[in-house]
Parts: sequence; structure tokens; C-alpha cells
Amino acid sequence: MSNSRENILAAINANKPAPVELPEIPLFERKGNLVNVFIGALEFIGATSVKVASLSEVDEYLESLQQAGTRLVNTIAELNGYNINAYKRANASELEALDTAFIKGQVGVAENGAIWVSESDMINRLFPFICRKLVLVINAKDIVYNMHEAYRRIKVDKDGYGTFIAGPSKTADIEQSLVVGAHGPLELKVFIVS
Repeated sequence: MSNSRENILAAINANKPAPVELPEIPLFERKGNLVNVFIGALEFIGATSVKVASLSEVDEYLESLQQAGTRLVNTIAELNGYNINAYKRANASELEALDTAFIKGQVGVAENGAIWVSESDMINRLFPFICRKLVLVINAKDIVYNMHEAYRRIKVDKDGYGTFIAGPSKTADIEQSLVVGAHGPLELKVFIVS
């Protein structure tokens, strides 16, 4: 004697449709120079961008902030002033006064200005969200046209955590008035290294 649960499951199995192949997702047409499209998208979402020939120009900017007494964290080992050990295990209360964070981006998306940042690059998950100013550094060769290409390049299972960051934090809720920096940085500056 079978119960009603087994009868229902047997009926579902008997009436299951044949498997269908997933559709092929096109890459879509690329429009224009990827770096220029990326810069346009960054400007549109309220970020600033700087094209540089090498990391030494990013170093100069970082050093100028340090000389001005800016409280910053630099998670990019290739830059001078790599100071992650002082902040690696810091909690939100300890990072509350953090002004600027320098983090390497892995993939930039030209169509929307989003940049993939992995946990191994941000070191502490709080850095990109608790600082007042976020500085992302990305290589021009790591800019792809759209999210389809980006998802083919990122390895979510490598780090276990990562996020796309696009522009400074913005929200416009019920009152429909734009608030910048409500739950993230007030400014995003992107250095594009050619």
C-alpha cells in the first residue's frame, strides 16, 4: 500500500517533460573603444577616472594623501605604503575614521562601469564600504564590454566572496531625493593602468 506522497511523486516523474538544451547566450556587439566606454560609464554613475601609464602615478597620488595626513589603507602590494597589517583584522569601530582605501580591481565592465573586487584583493570585507573615498586600480587589459564577458572571467569559487562596485554609494528611496554615501563611500576614483 503506497501513500499519497509517493503517488504524487510518481505522477510527477511520469509526466516530466523531456530535457531541453540551454540556449546559447550571445556576447552582443561591442561598441567603441572599451576604455573610453568604461570611462564614460564611470562618469555617468558619479565616479572619476584617471588614465595612467604605470603604477608609479598611482604611487604619487597615494604619497600625496599620506603627506597630507589622510588616514588610509593600501591593500595593493605593488604600491608604496602597503600597510595592510595595521588594518587586516580591524572591526567597524576601529575603521570608522578610515578616509581612503586603495584596492585592486580584477575586471572592469565597460557598459556599466562596474568593477569586480575579490576578497583576496580587499583583504578585509569592510574596506570598500566603510571608507569615505574608495580608490580602485585596474589594468586596461582587464576591461571587458559587458557582464556576460565579466562572468566568464571571474572565479567566484576562488575566494568565496567578491563584489561588483559601481560608483559611489547612492540611494533615492521613497522621498526620491538622491543621497550619496548613505551606505558606502562618498567618492570613487578609478585609476586605469595602460
